[in-house]
Amino acid sequence: MEKSIKITRNPYEEPNHINLIFRASNGASSGQLEIYDIADRLKELADILENFPFKSTKTFLWELGSEKTEDNFAFYFKCEFSLIKHSSICVIRIRLNNNRDEIEKSISEFSIQCYPAELNLLGQLFREFSKFEKETLTWSGLKGKVE
Repeated sequence: MEKSIKITRNPYEEPNHINLIFRASNGASSGQLEIYDIADRLKELADILENFPFKSTKTFLWELGSEKTEDNFAFYFKCEFSLIKHSSICVIRIRLNNNRDEIEKSISEFSIQCYPAELNLLGQLFREFSKFEKETLTWSGLKGKVE
């Protein structure tokens, strides 16, 4: 298995809100989580990643929900895009927590190593995906598609 991100859009209160099934793998570890977000987030991701890290942004955090019990969120989602200092390597740090109890609990945490050109392609895919014309975004480094 290779590094990959697959996002499936379930039509939901668009164009303001989105419901996504987010799946990711680094080849050794993987995880999946259903998330809800504002629809503009897809364009924001496109804007950041298409030129990453060549503008002022060297780290971008896409974070939703909370893991704190007292916050009472249905899930916690973190996807952090960073440039590793003093290198030309990027990392996508992912943490997925469904915040369920005991036997239904699912937590995944891992990193995906990549290069700026691969993140730039992911940004282009987010731009296409943000049009809400197609339901699936698939990325695996220098390959990807929206269909």
